[in-house]
Amino acid sequence: MRKMTEQNLRDAFSGESQAHMKYQIYSAVAEKEGYPEVARLFKAIAYAELVHARNHLKELGGIGDSVANLQDAFNGETFEIEEMYPAYKVVAELQEEKGAVRSTHYALEAEKIHAVMYDSAKKTVMEKKDITIGTIQVCDVCGYTHDGDAPEKCPVCSAPKSKFLSF
Repeated sequence: MRKMTEQNLRDAFSGESQAHMKYQIYSAVAEKEGYPEVARLFKAIAYAELVHARNHLKELGGIGDSVANLQDAFNGETFEIEEMYPAYKVVAELQEEKGAVRSTHYALEAEKIHAVMYDSAKKTVMEKKDITIGTIQVCDVCGYTHDGDAPEKCPVCSAPKSKFLSF
């Protein structure tokens, strides 16, 4: 693929991915405000944006088998842990942006757990086995992720057990 087309597809993938996430969030807001049809509209268009992103990623050769996908996910989490979030947090601290310091800290702590989970899953899938995992609990405040019963209090942000979503 020629460089300009590749960069355009990467940019399009990024934009479609962001639109997908943003519209999912907007859907939740509309639902909470009592507009179920607006929420449904956002969900449907969010899915369309997901289709666009998937098509772009496919053309870029970015979808592999589960081992390759787990490795790519692990690499992404490791980059966020080692480089991205530490740098973002330092800048936020320097500029005294307390909310940004908090959100980057929350993300950094969750990414550490995600990397371990992806690495463990990859090792199991390399043996041609599926992982054994319990209910995955995610803190709706900070993103802390836990296998098993939700803790009474989130170890990252101190949110109560009631703030955990089960997957």
